Amino acid sequence: MKVFKYGYWLVMTVCIAGFAAGCTANKSPQATLPVQEVFFESQVPEDAEELEPEIIATPEGVEDHLSQTEQAVLNQRFGLLFDLEQHESKDVELFFTFYTHKARKTMVRWLKRSQPYLPYVRRVFTQYGLPQDLVLLPFVESGYNVSAYSWAGAGGMWQFMRGTGRIYGLQSDWWIDERRDPYKATDAAARHLKHLYEKFGDWYLVLAAYNAGEGKISRALKQAKCDTFFELTERNRKLSRRTRLKKETKQYVPKFIAISKIFQNLDSLGFEPVSWEMEEEVVPVKIPGGTDLLALAREGGMSWKEFHAHNPAFRRQVSPPHIKATAYLPMKKADTMMAYLADPGSRPYAGYSRYRVRSGDSWWRISRRYGVPIAVLKNVNNTRSNRLKPGQYVMVPAKGSKKSVTASSSKTRAIAVKRGNYVVRSGDTLWSISQVFGTTVNTLKRSNGLRSSRLKIGQKLYIPNSSNAATKQAVKNAGKVKTQLVKYKVRRGDNLTSISQKFGVKVSDLRRWNSLNSRGTIYAGQRLKVYVQ
Repeated sequence: MKVFKYGYWLVMTVCIAGFAAGCTANKSPQATLPVQEVFFESQVPEDAEELEPEIIATPEGVEDHLSQTEQAVLNQRFGLLFDLEQHESKDVELFFTFYTHKARKTMVRWLKRSQPYLPYVRRVFTQYGLPQDLVLLPFVESGYNVSAYSWAGAGGMWQFMRGTGRIYGLQSDWWIDERRDPYKATDAAARHLKHLYEKFGDWYLVLAAYNAGEGKISRALKQAKCDTFFELTERNRKLSRRTRLKKETKQYVPKFIAISKIFQNLDSLGFEPVSWEMEEEVVPVKIPGGTDLLALAREGGMSWKEFHAHNPAFRRQVSPPHIKATAYLPMKKADTMMAYLADPGSRPYAGYSRYRVRSGDSWWRISRRYGVPIAVLKNVNNTRSNRLKPGQYVMVPAKGSKKSVTASSSKTRAIAVKRGNYVVRSGDTLWSISQVFGTTVNTLKRSNGLRSSRLKIGQKLYIPNSSNAATKQAVKNAGKVKTQLVKYKVRRGDNLTSISQKFGVKVSDLRRWNSLNSRGTIYAGQRLKVYVQ
């Protein structure tokens, strides 16, 4: 997976381009977005994917020659499932040749990627009375990639700008980006396309307006004194520089037509036919603010990667504390996961909020300031990076107040004691208990309001969801766990404190086991002996 990185050179390029010609953001009701707005950290997730080159390519002088069959498909006027009148042009042939030859592998990848979503998109567009052709629009926009972002900040399968998305009810902030929600974004796209058709009354103009913006096309039509897209492109040179359509917009409709022709004739062109049976059965569920999404995923026997594939809108491993968000749960696992959601313990992050990183801050400094382990901070912020930038936001407990963190922890501990279903025994550590019950040290800490890994014999702990038979049996077997030697490989950023917290052991023990004196240092790649329960 290629992660979309926004570097310094790209910012400078946009600045220069904006100065030279005025930088318009596609599909946004606003003509221009400031650079700091486009590249602001909260808008582009760390797992954003750059639009593939074949999306934004403008192939010229393609040397590949069409076969007889390909030429016949290109000349075909109507398809089986499509009712838009086809318009032949040099650009249509150019893109048709490009996607059937040079970019053929890319087209195959897009077709495969679209299969889980095509049936849903077709149903929604049918409900809104839209032409079936338009289910192909995400191919032109993103290659049906829900995680794609453009240089200007347009996001998701339908490449909504934040402003346009907001108009159609798509939440987009530091916590969540519903432009990446394939279900909500598809409904929003259907409403947007219907609105554009009510305004322009011509589907080709609708496509052009989807790309360039409603206002841009309206002004161009008025100045060109015409009412069709192809007339507009013919008169484009006569328009003022500000009103003139960009090359991208002029080629947008021909590109759409070319992809339509390919999609109508996959078998004839030697492509594998698209399966309409690949739609994933999911149950949309409203989840309370501050829900631990990683724990929810594990409750359904899913990794975070698997859960996030079903729910790409979430930008953190915690749902937005301030709203009820929608999660899509696999049909077969929904009952178990919904039972977890009914448990108040599923919302340990309801009181969490954002912290703005200052100059000189580090994960270690923030961890010390608020009494939250570095591993927890990184997990809930969905990152593995050790780097922090001034102005960046990270999630910390209880609205950035150390005092409120302490109060919150005390309250959680009091509740945990009442609900306690496991009594700490001699030799127990949080790590050994987590292994027995199939949970994590961080989950145990959060569920019991613990700020350190120290345990006392006889102490009561609350083990989330320990009512089932398997967990009750694990309680009986907990005392049988023997001490094990783990040879831990030190990673960059590790220190003895973080390693001790990870395994629930003492720093002094780590030093003793590895013959380290009080000034002894550790280094990346070093193997440490850790004796765990």
